[in-house]
Amino acid sequence: MESVMTALQAILPQHLLSRLLGKLAQLENPVWLKNFLIRTFMASYDIDLSEATCSSGEDFPHFNAFFTRSLREGMRPLASSHWCHPADGVLSQRGAVASSELVQAKGRTYSIQSLLAGSDEEAGRYAEGCFSTTYLAPRDYHRVHMPIRGHLVKTRYVPGDLFSVNAATVERVDGLLARNERLVCFFETDQGGVAVVLVGAMIVAGIATVWGGRETPGGQIREQVWSANDAPLLEAGQELGRFFLGSTVVLVTEAGDLEWANEAGDTVKVRAALAQAPERAGSY
Repeated sequence: MESVMTALQAILPQHLLSRLLGKLAQLENPVWLKNFLIRTFMASYDIDLSEATCSSGEDFPHFNAFFTRSLREGMRPLASSHWCHPADGVLSQRGAVASSELVQAKGRTYSIQSLLAGSDEEAGRYAEGCFSTTYLAPRDYHRVHMPIRGHLVKTRYVPGDLFSVNAATVERVDGLLARNERLVCFFETDQGGVAVVLVGAMIVAGIATVWGGRETPGGQIREQVWSANDAPLLEAGQELGRFFLGSTVVLVTEAGDLEWANEAGDTVKVRAALAQAPERAGSY
């Protein structure tokens, strides 16, 4: 059955479905429909709002506001480690980059260059680094936070497919995380270069960042570059962006000597300890 569902995704109008569901998720009226959608979703995924700033589903103006809900102060304390988790979810993969390849699932890898969709020279900077992949399930908190303090130097929107990123699909579709629509965010940090990749998925209605707002989907790669004088500084644990419906975050680091705090398959929380690394020269 899982193989059939994966094959079905390949022939479905992925982008059209995502756009239609995105419009539905933004509806404020009729109120009864908005409340029905939220109540049904909460019941289906056993969602607890006790951590959220709004404790009732009816308090949200639309489904997207509910899905990207903020957390109450103090719910995710910042770890003292060099690196913290960028999102709530399951740490599906983590480890060292091997021959410029990242592990997608058992028996499946994909290249850094294909993920970043840039030059070989750019990808080469991370060839001896580390990576982590966090899958955000529908019930999870869907805001993405900085794994480390750093200056934003470039973003790259990459158009692509919108396959589901659940485990069953990731295990069956070659290079899925480098095929799906995504936003690549490049940072300079005390630990070297860092790429935080927000990967879209089936029915993901959009990606937004704190510096640029909502990304507009398109058919071509587009970049935004900041100079050293105007590069935004984001602190460790600070909100970076959010998903409108579920997806995945891939973190790629130039640093190659990380000591991991979790095993692949662990359930993790944003801002909790991800890894330790020796201090590097430099200040950001």
